Amino acid sequence: MKESMEVGILGATGMVGSEYVRMLANHPWFKIKYVVGKKTAGKKFRESNEWISSYEPPKSVAEMTVLESKPEDQKADMFFSCLPTDAARELEPLYARYYPTYSDASAYRMEQDIPLIIPEINPDSWELIKKQKSRGWAGFLTTGPNCTSIGLNLTLKPLDDEFKIKKLVVATMQAVSGAGFPGVPSISILDNVIPYIKDEEEKVAVETNKLLGRYANGKVEFANIDVAAMCNRVPTIDGHMETVYLETEKKITPEDAKAALRSFKGLPQELKLPTAPEFPVIVREEPDRPQTRLDRFAGTVPGMSAVVGRVRKGIDDHSIRYSLMSHNTVRGAAGNTILTAEMFYKEGWMFDKR
Repeated sequence: MKESMEVGILGATGMVGSEYVRMLANHPWFKIKYVVGKKTAGKKFRESNEWISSYEPPKSVAEMTVLESKPEDQKADMFFSCLPTDAARELEPLYARYYPTYSDASAYRMEQDIPLIIPEINPDSWELIKKQKSRGWAGFLTTGPNCTSIGLNLTLKPLDDEFKIKKLVVATMQAVSGAGFPGVPSISILDNVIPYIKDEEEKVAVETNKLLGRYANGKVEFANIDVAAMCNRVPTIDGHMETVYLETEKKITPEDAKAALRSFKGLPQELKLPTAPEFPVIVREEPDRPQTRLDRFAGTVPGMSAVVGRVRKGIDDHSIRYSLMSHNTVRGAAGNTILTAEMFYKEGWMFDKR
């Protein structure tokens, strides 16, 4: 196994791309070799017109030239993709033909041979990449879920394992950064809440059942959870809030639920991966937490933990309610995908498709 891996970032000058740069600039294993974009190709990365973060990248990255996509010429050990859906559908298979490719985009999430991964939840679904040989790829493609689905399912996994979830109702309050750059026009979102995000509610439902399904016999057998999602765009910058009501097969109490959430850990914690938080889920007891401004950078790796609060009884002994918050561009996008790549690297999966 190589001690250091050269990486490229597709869509590097967008909002999530800038998060990749921030998280990878001083990574102990991964070194940025390429920043790839379309509208800003030919410019220095520091000059790219979508760079709106207050973070200043190191000079080694800031002085890189943004390149147009040329997968056959851009040789690296792996690529991260945060491309828009249409561009991802076109370009990701071209990169996967040569290299391990880790994507945030929705284009291939539901393909039967493409893993949809949250590392703490379903690492065994990496085995799906073995089926990608039929595509003629020397590399492979993995995907991460929607930014709302990631924070939500980090909290659902330990509860489903312990109590078996039957029904889920979730209402989301999603930050404007989730719409990318330039995102929602300011005159539309200031002093406003928009109760519609295209395709979001459908993604939450289907992705939840794929993530909480079971890998067996070379495929993912989806879970059978009834999901009703209502997604809203709100005028916060970062951090998706969600209010959850769920029903379970086994009896559940708020204290039992909090104990399951607090004790939840996965393979990234076992492997002590660089981007793995000590606790994937943080439970707070204050009556008015979590809050986006106070909790979006919570945890030992800032922004990589989902924060839960207001855990209460539901309508009976088989239901509970709670609120959660997760950072949508850190854990909900770049961080989850980087953590996936770290897991593949540490376990040797990116070198072993058998």
